[in-house]
Amino acid sequence: MLAVPVLLVLFSLVIYEYVYLEVKAEKASIRERRDTKMTTLNKYIAVIAERSDLEKQLAALKEQEKSLKVKLVDGEPVSLASANLQGIVKGIVTGRGGTITSERIGKPEDLEKPLLPPGAAAPDAKGALGKKTAKPPEGQKYQVLSVSIDATFPDAAALSDILYSIETRTPYLVVKELDARVRNFKEPRELMVRIDVTGLYGGK
Repeated sequence: MLAVPVLLVLFSLVIYEYVYLEVKAEKASIRERRDTKMTTLNKYIAVIAERSDLEKQLAALKEQEKSLKVKLVDGEPVSLASANLQGIVKGIVTGRGGTITSERIGKPEDLEKPLLPPGAAAPDAKGALGKKTAKPPEGQKYQVLSVSIDATFPDAAALSDILYSIETRTPYLVVKELDARVRNFKEPRELMVRIDVTGLYGGK
């Protein structure tokens, strides 16, 4: 008679130890996995919800990069870009009545100072970029290309047109130095000019 209650108690303890506690632990594990998956799912939902904004930001960055590249001297490698700069300046000079007597391509120099925001003044008169610069993306390295040309111009008006064309075109070019002299003082019309022009290169 006493063995039956003892057996029932022992059986209940076995059920509690090996069935109830295991089921409870499994249930807690399932709940924990469910919470983890729900957290991950909510993160994915948040990312998907932000997709349109991210796409707009990406499009804006691509447009900004495209507009910045237009302002740079094109060409790869840098020697080709320097030749392109030389060709641009030669075309401007000869297209407005100038006669080139000599031309030189300067050695590319790394841009040490950061580019200025649009409309900001250059830190000094020797700044290679002047007022028409824009802030580059982080990590982007730039080089300053230079071309020096000696030429004769029929008059001061032609020189003025050339300077205006250089300073207002894209890619952005800047007249770094200018030396103009009258060729014949008896007939002060023709000018002998040495002009140094710089441009910005953003290739590899």
